[in-house]
Amino acid sequence: MGIYFDEVNKVFYLNTKETSYIMKVLDTGYITNLHYGKRIRNVNVKNLYQMKLRAFSPNPIPGDIQFSLDTLRQEYPQYGNSDMRIPAYQVQLEEGNTISDLKYLKHRIYKGKEKLEGLPATYVENENEATTLDIELYDDVIDLKVILTYTVFEDYNAITRSVKFVNEGIKDIKLLRALSMNVDFKDDDFDMLQLSGAWARERHIVRRPLTSGLQAIESRRGASSHQQNPFLCLMRKNADEYNGEVYGFSLVYSGNFAAYVEVDQFSTARVSMGINPFDFTWLLKSNESFQTPEVVMVYSDQGLNKMSEIYHKLYRERLCRGKFRDMVRPVLINNWEATYFKFNEKKLLDIAKEAAKLGIELFVLDDGWFGKRNCDDSSLGDWYVDKVKLPDGLEGLAKKVNETGLKFGLWFEPEMVSPDSDLYRKHPDWCLHVPNRSRSLGRNQLILDLSRDEVCEFIIKSVSDILNSANISYVKWDMNRHMTEISSELLPPERQKETAHRYVLGLYKVLEKITSSFPDVLFEGCSGGGGRFDPGMLYYMPQIWASDDTDAIERIKVQYGTSIVYPISTICSHLSAVPNHQIGRITPIKTRGNVAMSAEFGYELDLSKLNEEDKEEIKNQVKTYKEIRNIISFGDFYRLESPFDGNEAAWMFVTEDKREFIVFYFKVLVVPNAPDKYLKLRGINDDFNYMLIDNGEIYGGDELQNAGLYIPDIPGDFQSVMLRFKAVE
Repeated sequence: MGIYFDEVNKVFYLNTKETSYIMKVLDTGYITNLHYGKRIRNVNVKNLYQMKLRAFSPNPIPGDIQFSLDTLRQEYPQYGNSDMRIPAYQVQLEEGNTISDLKYLKHRIYKGKEKLEGLPATYVENENEATTLDIELYDDVIDLKVILTYTVFEDYNAITRSVKFVNEGIKDIKLLRALSMNVDFKDDDFDMLQLSGAWARERHIVRRPLTSGLQAIESRRGASSHQQNPFLCLMRKNADEYNGEVYGFSLVYSGNFAAYVEVDQFSTARVSMGINPFDFTWLLKSNESFQTPEVVMVYSDQGLNKMSEIYHKLYRERLCRGKFRDMVRPVLINNWEATYFKFNEKKLLDIAKEAAKLGIELFVLDDGWFGKRNCDDSSLGDWYVDKVKLPDGLEGLAKKVNETGLKFGLWFEPEMVSPDSDLYRKHPDWCLHVPNRSRSLGRNQLILDLSRDEVCEFIIKSVSDILNSANISYVKWDMNRHMTEISSELLPPERQKETAHRYVLGLYKVLEKITSSFPDVLFEGCSGGGGRFDPGMLYYMPQIWASDDTDAIERIKVQYGTSIVYPISTICSHLSAVPNHQIGRITPIKTRGNVAMSAEFGYELDLSKLNEEDKEEIKNQVKTYKEIRNIISFGDFYRLESPFDGNEAAWMFVTEDKREFIVFYFKVLVVPNAPDKYLKLRGINDDFNYMLIDNGEIYGGDELQNAGLYIPDIPGDFQSVMLRFKAVE
């Protein structure tokens, strides 16, 4: 088993194949972390548990001047009884004070992994895939029970954490902070890596050294956001893509989050992560409970890429669900950048017919098909077909698209409502709002209050009715604004700060019902592009639109950064027209194709307006992608050169048996009289010989990894190459 308890020394060992997480129950009832990192057989407690007198670190135990929670490496720290660092949780009692004191009570070790109530999380397909530890802490003054849950995925090399609060007393307890995990490290010799950005440039890699005090990333937008992703990692100073120690922390949640790293006065680092305590409280009445989301922790002693490999495999196989989890996805054409709101049935069918000739497999009708939606200022919430644009309805259009040989897909934005809509006129109270305050608009729309059951039921029925009305094989689920005036008309005053989290719980309830009711529909997440690209959404939808920016050069960075945590099978990328609609750049169709083919592939342009040369190129791209998409989606991914470090980028995909691989190289700007370029490849077999399919040249695996692959000069800006190799006898 991946977890065992040393009864004599009161030490828990949580072991994956390569990682150990070790903690001890002290005689005081507090739990301390002894080791997190490379796997070790056992520990000498006296070596790893040291306490000493520290000035201005208070002593909570009378007579023991060395013991202080301010210097103890704790598992789940609280505030107020000698620890001056940032706490993992905080409560407020009816009397107004915020002091609590949790002590170890008991524990339980069992095979498998239980579901988190109302929340997405990693899972097992049989109980032998994981071992779980529940540690029960108790504060006998206020009768608060807190259960720390750890699951060890031994073969996946990952450990998950979550926390459950239970009020077993008779008085109300208000949670002011309820993070999902805490790890106290022995030192602060780390850099912090985060994925940050903005709309149209999501998940750029930011690496910075830790400094004394608090550093944090967070979202207060009601969604995980374009600006920050619910992930951070600590990297040793000498760590890079393939060397050194890296600790990853990824939150399975789609709402407001916070991730903190605090460096204290003694140069130790505390990492904590969970629901953002900003503008959050949760009232626990007697016998009520609260479950936090899950954090997935990954340790690598071989750099970032090894950490990414672990996340990719776990998230692809034990977070994503459903029939499409293990299936290659169809090559699609989306009409959005081709037509925007201005289309009719004939125009859509013209694009679909052209797509069929080129080998594309799925036609997706984007925004503008419902209500009176001729621009973005009306009709969200009115989920009935615009018969002016589509006189035969969705059923008729889907049938005609199917007759071309393509499947049919549809865009929705079910969480939103337009002030100019029948739904809003009938139910103006159904949106998030504060009475007697103005209602801020984003993209001319408001957000429905998913903390209300009747709103959730309306969305479930509306979407289900549409999906039952036609042969729809795919859904793009969008969310195009973040939260303001966060308040619910039905919640009492003492629960108003629960609104944002209750919204996320309502969203998860809606998604669970709809996706389970339509298992044959491929769902794709979207939030103004990549504004909700997080593990929580991947539990319901196996792929997410990575960014609204379809420019190939910007997409190199977006996709490279996204790959730090997320599997390639979850990243959607489309080839679009030039000049690019977001930034106006003109790039070659080959480079646009190579970037988009490095993910779940599709097109977003008017095929009927292309010249014959471009159509032939697209036909060849589609043919090539169908040959390689199994490797792209499910192969091992290796980052070779970072676009954040210079003018070039490169990555590669390798089959599990290492007999096939594909290399992509991208050059942004041409360099006159440039030096020779060699790419050192990764992840292949030194002992194999490989043939470059384009010209039949033979290379040894050891040569390609240790000496490198020569990349010839490519004239012009924004150029790229794709190189396919196969092992030969």
